[in-house]
Amino acid sequence: MELRKYLLPGLISVTLLSGCSLFSGEEDVVKMAPLPKVENQFTPQTAWSTSVGDGVGDFYSNLHPAWQDGTVYAADRFGVVKALDASNGKEKWKVDLSEKTGFFSKNISALLSGGITATSDRIYIGSERGQVFALNNSDGSIAWQTKVAGEAMSRPVVSDGLVLIHTSNGMLQGLDQSTGAIKWSVNLDMPALSLRGESAPTVAFGGAIVGGDNGRVSAVIMNQGQLIWQQRISQPSGATEIDRLSDVDTTPVVVNGVIYALAYNGNLTALELRSGQILWKREIGGVKDMVVDAGRIYLVDQDDRVIALNADGGVAIWRQSDLLHRNLTSPVLFNGYLVVGDSEGYVHWINTLDGRFVAQQKLDSDGFQTDPVVAGDKLLIQAKGGEVYAITR
Repeated sequence: MELRKYLLPGLISVTLLSGCSLFSGEEDVVKMAPLPKVENQFTPQTAWSTSVGDGVGDFYSNLHPAWQDGTVYAADRFGVVKALDASNGKEKWKVDLSEKTGFFSKNISALLSGGITATSDRIYIGSERGQVFALNNSDGSIAWQTKVAGEAMSRPVVSDGLVLIHTSNGMLQGLDQSTGAIKWSVNLDMPALSLRGESAPTVAFGGAIVGGDNGRVSAVIMNQGQLIWQQRISQPSGATEIDRLSDVDTTPVVVNGVIYALAYNGNLTALELRSGQILWKREIGGVKDMVVDAGRIYLVDQDDRVIALNADGGVAIWRQSDLLHRNLTSPVLFNGYLVVGDSEGYVHWINTLDGRFVAQQKLDSDGFQTDPVVAGDKLLIQAKGGEVYAITR
């Protein structure tokens, strides 16, 4: 039985390609926590907002903006990519990567996914159709386009002349940054059932560190595409298929020779960079990227608790549980505060010392799904409907 699991706002559903069923009854409905009442200690301001196509709608996608040299780059799922002036949101250029079908027919959606990565001369973005695009920063023209092994669900990572792509079928591929030619491919293994999303690699000391749907963290030598080590941080267990999901879909974080990785039904784990040896682990699961800063780890768990832990041993410092099941974005540090968005379009500002709310703002009726992005003195966040907001403190 071949299964493919899709992570949707507020629930986990399963698409059965062979017609089999996982459940004997209806799924429990998880109730979203009511909006917490917050007395704002300051009033965040919207510097500008602008629409970028139709967004992602009800589809799960990690499309989020990128920022480079005073320009914001953003895209929608259909294929629209825009360059915006970071100071005022005005459009610099716009391209459409959807497939042209004819004068009287609607274009075929590019199904862009995984977010944009920007460098000094190009931007890179992948698609659910297994295409990776490199666009010139100056005008959005296509520098190259490459077919990869599967859906490119995570953002491209650019380092040492390579563009790293982690595909939905468990392949990590290294593409030549100049030409898009595939230099190497590493099979990271793929279970029958997995979360819809893939870990973006982290680059450290010539190696690519990446999480896999098999519950393992892997280290690959970048210039050779050779697997150095693998370490399991999540062991499938439980009575149901959902309970046994063990994906490591978050981007590993490397600080001072230590890898921090988070599995969905598994653990928050600290690993030694060179060997992959486990230093410590804590029973916390999640799928959102985390922040490691000043000796602390900030993360959002499976149930949308926001948690701060000590990076040395994983001891909890505080937990903020007033946003349960509000389908939070990954957290980001901005101007000394921890910031998350939710599926109702609110942005929550949290004190990093004690986990208390310091500000709250309603921005968008479509809600947020993807990571906020720090762009100098502004915080960028893209709504599911395609609106991009630039926020200042």
